[in-house]
Amino acid sequence: MRQELQSLPKGLAEDVSRNLVMVARLIDEDPEGAYAYSKIALRLASRVAAVREAAGFAAYANQKFSEALAEFRAARRMTGNVELWPVMADCERGLGRPEKALDMAGAPEVQKLDKAGQVEMRLVAAGARRDMGQLEAAIVTLQSPELASNSVQPWTARLRYAYADALLAAGREGEAREWFAKAVESDKDGSTDASDRLAELDGVEFVDALVEDEDEDEDEVETESEAEAETKVEDEDEAPKAARARAEDEGDEEDGSEDDVPQS
Repeated sequence: MRQELQSLPKGLAEDVSRNLVMVARLIDEDPEGAYAYSKIALRLASRVAAVREAAGFAAYANQKFSEALAEFRAARRMTGNVELWPVMADCERGLGRPEKALDMAGAPEVQKLDKAGQVEMRLVAAGARRDMGQLEAAIVTLQSPELASNSVQPWTARLRYAYADALLAAGREGEAREWFAKAVESDKDGSTDASDRLAELDGVEFVDALVEDEDEDEDEVETESEAEAETKVEDEDEAPKAARARAEDEGDEEDGSEDDVPQS
């Protein structure tokens, strides 16, 4: 990317690079923020392939599939690279065209992808099958040497997870549980929610301790408020009694004073 930006004047290249860095930092946690930075970079350097690619991913993260597809196509025209082929096919799915995604899965470009790209293309194709209601075909699509392999690769957890999810959708719960468990084993960085899905199948319910603590705090506050209210009522009840007692004492004093007056 830095090499591509060298074609720009130094000051402009620095401005563009800062915006691209922000796209990368925000795209997972704040997709809208990433999209805003990508639009700035695009305005500054729309003829740089890396900028078009970053803009495509930012749009994709915000489910702006038509815009993302246009940016990916532009980047591919500039570089001739096929690595964006799977995500372009997934944009077709997002636009409601699963048939087009399947056509792309069978295109010659797929053979030019590396192993990670081919697995990604398989995931997209299986998703397209599910979009079309072809659950069994989706399951068959995911059955591959990569799925059966015991070695853990960057794509292993997602592939196993997709296979488990397809099995579950087809009503094959026992097999689904097995593959969710395998996905958990390979998901070292928590890229999927396989552990939650597995727990759900096992009937395990998780309770948020923070929510429990908040509920307890609220109960304590309510109890304290009720106690304060009761004390206030008691004080209010005692007030008239105290006032009457003081009045009686004062009356007694007055009576005593009259008795002490010397008789003439």
